Amino acid sequence: MKIGALALQGDFREHLAMIRSLGVEGIEVRTEEELDRIDGLIIPGGESTAIGRLAAIYGLIEPLRDKINDGLPVLGTCAGMIFLASATLRHEQPQLEVLDVVVERNAFGRQIDSFEAAMAVAGFDDPVHAVFIRAPWIHKVGADVDVLASVEDLESGELRPVFVRQGRILATSFHPELTADTRIHEMLMEVS
Repeated sequence: MKIGALALQGDFREHLAMIRSLGVEGIEVRTEEELDRIDGLIIPGGESTAIGRLAAIYGLIEPLRDKINDGLPVLGTCAGMIFLASATLRHEQPQLEVLDVVVERNAFGRQIDSFEAAMAVAGFDDPVHAVFIRAPWIHKVGADVDVLASVEDLESGELRPVFVRQGRILATSFHPELTADTRIHEMLMEVS
């Protein structure tokens, strides 16, 4: 099995280190040829607009969209979730539009508002230590999207989805690669 990390911008190295710690080959993906060699893909956190623009420059938007729509398992974290989403609120940018969610960028605030939390996740016995850095949340989920974890919006009191699954697509608002907890990466390998 080979798991790739989209290596255009962001923290792809941390994801690859976690994949390799699980005994799986991890490769950097920057070309369509590298995309053709993998069994699963991680789209990392970073800057979602930059990731989208670079993917367009590298000619990867359509190949990524086609591969994911054809069943390639994918995990998008933070900016990766935004790039996978069907739309964002109040901001247009290149997106793959393969995950039926509408995302609000920087929903928790600015860099100074970043935080960590123990979070219950559907199907996990123990909470996940979640690291939120200028994180998005999901404003709207489609009918085929399962919400696996949510956090409370302190202003409205509403629960906001931060971890979802749609078939073989997983997406988190937080950064699982910045902890020692490998369960989310293992989920990607289970659907690969």
